[in-house]
Amino acid sequence: MFATLLRQRMRRDWLQLLLWIVATAFLGYAGYAGVTQSYGTLADRQEVLAAALANPVILMFRGLPSGASEGGFLAFEILPWLAMLAALMSSFLAVRHTRGDEEAGRAELVAATPAGRTRPTLATIAHGVLANAVLAVLTALALASTGVGGRGAWVTGAAAGATGIAFLGIGLVAAQLMRTSRGANALTVWVLVGTFLIRGIGNVAGTPSDDLTHLTSAWPAWLSPFGWAEQARPFDADNGWPILLAVAFGLLLGAAATALQSARDIGAGFFAESRGRAHARPALRSPHALVWRLASPSIVGWAIGGALTGLLATTLSGIAGQISGENPAVQQILEKIARTGTLDEAVITVFFTLLGILAACSAVQTVVRARQEEAHGTAELVLASPVDRVRWLADHVVVATCAVVIVVAAAVLAGYVGVAAHGGGATLYRAVTVTGLGQLAAASVFTVLTALVFVVAPRATIGVGWALVLAGTILGLFGPLFGLPGWTTNISPFAVTPVLSGADVDLRGLWWILLAVIAGAGLSLGLMRRRELAGDG
Repeated sequence: MFATLLRQRMRRDWLQLLLWIVATAFLGYAGYAGVTQSYGTLADRQEVLAAALANPVILMFRGLPSGASEGGFLAFEILPWLAMLAALMSSFLAVRHTRGDEEAGRAELVAATPAGRTRPTLATIAHGVLANAVLAVLTALALASTGVGGRGAWVTGAAAGATGIAFLGIGLVAAQLMRTSRGANALTVWVLVGTFLIRGIGNVAGTPSDDLTHLTSAWPAWLSPFGWAEQARPFDADNGWPILLAVAFGLLLGAAATALQSARDIGAGFFAESRGRAHARPALRSPHALVWRLASPSIVGWAIGGALTGLLATTLSGIAGQISGENPAVQQILEKIARTGTLDEAVITVFFTLLGILAACSAVQTVVRARQEEAHGTAELVLASPVDRVRWLADHVVVATCAVVIVVAAAVLAGYVGVAAHGGGATLYRAVTVTGLGQLAAASVFTVLTALVFVVAPRATIGVGWALVLAGTILGLFGPLFGLPGWTTNISPFAVTPVLSGADVDLRGLWWILLAVIAGAGLSLGLMRRRELAGDG
């Protein structure tokens, strides 16, 4: 029975896991090309490490400095992101096969068989561990194929996989605590963001070496699975015990989740939901308002992330001139990503690319909600009223577009505050406005693409929708750093948004972005007219 449950999970998840694992391995492989092309000499790498140790903002979004060798610098650049991909893959997997199955009614049917209530959870744990083991091996092989190889490549892969196992346990516990899969996923994402920032704080408060190539983290870094991954120090000390710590932590949480499941009823959660109103407000009388009400909590969270991104963009741009004056390699790589403008404008462009990714995530999550409502059967209740299916999908697309606008507006306003606080000129205000509006257009592409996937292949909506954002992120944010051909980078909407070019605005790919948005919206809504509802089969 255990083997049957494990095979069922593998068959159900093979496409999603393939996308996550291949993307992680590709990021490791492409990272080496980026390091050798952009930081080809030891002096270049030493300059960047010195800049990172001198600036807390850079340390927050990079790894733990562990030497200026090619391998050590590669781990400094990409290890946190490899670990984050593994963490997201694992936490979503954990919630999907526990709380998600309960919501769909599958868990109750399986519990009525000799499998009982605990074997499905144990099968999910084994499934998650195997997925992370494959991720670790393929990532290590991808690094080894570049020539950097050695023990450090295997330590890097193992550190990423171990972080995934740690978040597998976190996702399993969240699924027991929260009553819905949405609540469980939200909790795991907030834990992920919080622990990522704690790791950064521990590095910021650490002690640099005399030669400014190594950093000894402060104690907060040891409170985070991301911190444990970095303490493995691939291509330097190659410590194995922090990796074992992450694996043990994840398995311990898995055992705790199994015990918690035995102490509650199916469908219940340890954190009770707040009581709803006896009568709905007048604002909830329309289907559009219902979609907005369901999506608003997540939109608020994404907007907070957007505001922080905007503030960091203009805060870092205010000191970028000082950093680049001492470390020209920093200026070179920032301008390579932005591909136009001054250094301050390049910093804003880089951070606002992150903003576009956040806005796209908020949009995809909102459109994916339509698929979840359809799979859970609640969409039928709405469509049984005088609301046709085109209007229903259009409401989700409109709310997703509003989410993008809100996230971008929060970032732009916070960016204005940062410019004013540092005495920036009118050019920086223009840069914030132009790049912000450009990323609004880029994020809207993912809104209509996810809606189109929902219409054409509804059961693939969740996996393909998030995979599109992941592909756009890798090509748009990391493509220039990894030396990928220009045409591959330009596939990503994030990479071709308008930017300032002196006194003018370079529109770049704005017209094809707008054309894609209009065509995607029209095609998805037109095809929805003929589509039947698709259950969670």
